[in-house]
Amino acid sequence: MTVYTLGIESSCDDTAAAVLRNDVLLSNVTAGQDVHKNFGGVVPELASRAHQQNIIPVIETAIQKANISKNQLSAVAFTRGPGLLGSLLVGISFAKSLALGLNIPLIAVDHLQAHILAHFIRNEELSNPIPHFPFLCLTVSGGHTQIVQVNSRFNMEILGQTIDDAAGEAFDKAAKIMGLPYPGGPMVDNLAAAGDPHKYSFAKPAIPGLDFSFSGLKTSILYFLRDRLKEDDQFIEMNKADLCASVQRTIVGILIDKLKLASAQTGIREIAIAGGVSANSGLRKALLNGRDQYGWNVFIPAIQFSTDNAAMIGITGYFKFLNGDFSDQTVVPYARSTF
Repeated sequence: MTVYTLGIESSCDDTAAAVLRNDVLLSNVTAGQDVHKNFGGVVPELASRAHQQNIIPVIETAIQKANISKNQLSAVAFTRGPGLLGSLLVGISFAKSLALGLNIPLIAVDHLQAHILAHFIRNEELSNPIPHFPFLCLTVSGGHTQIVQVNSRFNMEILGQTIDDAAGEAFDKAAKIMGLPYPGGPMVDNLAAAGDPHKYSFAKPAIPGLDFSFSGLKTSILYFLRDRLKEDDQFIEMNKADLCASVQRTIVGILIDKLKLASAQTGIREIAIAGGVSANSGLRKALLNGRDQYGWNVFIPAIQFSTDNAAMIGITGYFKFLNGDFSDQTVVPYARSTF
């Protein structure tokens, strides 16, 4: 049986749509929102308005690029949460209407589960290995940081998570303190390539177990720069690359230390990363070092599947379609993950 799944992603500030034929990606389209750069972060009201403008052309383009008609679709999968409620409502409302009009199943998808299951997308242009169950997945983004034990496609156990801020938020806040434009995380990564990662040291939180904390690190960076600027008001400008490299080394070190602990405790050596911060070059390099140093079998998603995208929603929707796990027209979004 051939299943064509339309995936719709609208959890934050990217409007995205993708079409899959079974588990093979046919198209993957994303429209970003530049308006937020003027505010140094995502403005929820502006995000939801932009989704309303973008969603129809994005979905039409995805269907056209897949070289099918909308009447060939077998199901519509959408991000139910977590995310910004106003943004989620745009995607959910469109998905409900399209599924009702075509008389096809409606499938609700958890955004964080979808990031993990992005590893199972087959792409005719890319040859990517698929992890074996069970595996550990470090899911890290601007809003979430978790270590998840993935026992099967829909049997996932959170082993540890942040008790305050996410790693992606730490990158963005550090960038903002240094006067870098939004989004700051990619800017830190780019500048770090030319810096000395051991030039400066910042406090690492002593959190027991597998949980994370990044609020103390942000404070450490803030106070460090405040004191240096008192001595030299050009300190940041003159040392920006070294600062970015040192910040990146610290955040990546925290993530990898917890991942090492999780692997030791569970005995699992199948290690994956997912989420927007999995695009960070320092984290990718550290994971590859873990492969060589600890005997890990590592799985790193393609960049297009690291950041928010609809392909991951489509693959999760396809697996739920096979299970007959459908939603009805009363489904509503949620701001926080429930899995």
